[in-house]
Amino acid sequence: MARDCNDYAAEWMREKPGRFGLFATLSMIDIDRTLKEIEYAFDTLKADGIGLQSRYGDKWLGNRKYEPVFDQLNRRGAVVYVHPLVANCCGNLSVGTFPAVIEVPHDTTRCVTSLLLAGSFARWRQIRWLFSHAGGTIPMMAGRIDAFYGKRPNSKEFAPEGIIGELRRLNYDTANATSAPTMAALTKLVPTSQITYGTDYPYLD
Repeated sequence: MARDCNDYAAEWMREKPGRFGLFATLSMIDIDRTLKEIEYAFDTLKADGIGLQSRYGDKWLGNRKYEPVFDQLNRRGAVVYVHPLVANCCGNLSVGTFPAVIEVPHDTTRCVTSLLLAGSFARWRQIRWLFSHAGGTIPMMAGRIDAFYGKRPNSKEFAPEGIIGELRRLNYDTANATSAPTMAALTKLVPTSQITYGTDYPYLD
């Protein structure tokens, strides 16, 4: 097997034990190969978790295509870290900014909402989810999502602890999300036990 970025990261981690961890990345394009990569990442490289994008092509993580992947990650009780992208639909919706300013946090919100409404958080209870940038706009949108979906007759099927309860179970990092208003919104949504340090360095301090 040709060496990839996960192999090199694992080697670096072994050279500096206790200082660095490894989230192995997955392609998610070829599901069969992705399942083999999960096995390799955990059993051979001893990865601490998995790093995913918010979407692959135009399929956010709540898409049914990815169910076999999450089934396996759930069996392993994996940490799954999710970082957003700029969605194909929206990169040109410029209001004078470059796309990452507005669209990156919104893509996290699209991803979290896709997982929530697909029942992913309800189904894969052993996965420990970690979303970057304080969950994008989730802290501000949580009440709105709850207002539209929380009272549906089938809401317990996809949100057994309620919409807000499911969002409170997730973990969020602080990369480029440490302004006072952002942290105020996040800490109103989740306890500090669900918040972990994150940084966008060297792109942003």
